Amino acid sequence: MRVSKEQMQENRRQIVTTAARLFREHGYNGIGVADLMKEAGFSHGGFYNHFSSKEELVMAASQSAFDELDVEADDSTIDAILRRYISAGHRDDLRQACPAAALGSDAARQTREIKQVFEGGIEGWLLRIEKALAAQGQFQSADRRQRGINLLAKAVGAVVLARSVSGVSALSDEILEACLAGSLEEAARTEA
Repeated sequence: MRVSKEQMQENRRQIVTTAARLFREHGYNGIGVADLMKEAGFSHGGFYNHFSSKEELVMAASQSAFDELDVEADDSTIDAILRRYISAGHRDDLRQACPAAALGSDAARQTREIKQVFEGGIEGWLLRIEKALAAQGQFQSADRRQRGINLLAKAVGAVVLARSVSGVSALSDEILEACLAGSLEEAARTEA
């Protein structure tokens, strides 16, 4: 039985969406193609109807995860961006998390093509932060860029550290609280 082009596109979208969630939860090497396809509702054999390799799926899923965040973060203030990112909700929901915080270490060990997807996603975050800082009327363009890099690095680092001890002690919440307070203070600082 032949499947329509539209159904093939929908099936591919379903696989990519499922992979984006599962990779963030388990890491790129923490889940195999067979389990991923089963979770998406397809047979393992159908994988190669959509992708030539797992690497191709990793690239598509990573891009999808960054795109998903773009929709969520549109037109946010810098305070809203920071409060949403450096939060217990973000820490606890790996399946919906930012790929930079969930998969940054994995991406560092991947191919140049996968790293390029991450570069584009991180650049998108930096532009969003710069735009939010500009909307507050803060900083010259070069200063906004530097401030954005600093804030994003703090936010990603806060979530990564908080996840590393989450469920073990109160340290996880303390990390989030301290980093959020410091980041909000940094974002509000008026001197360049």
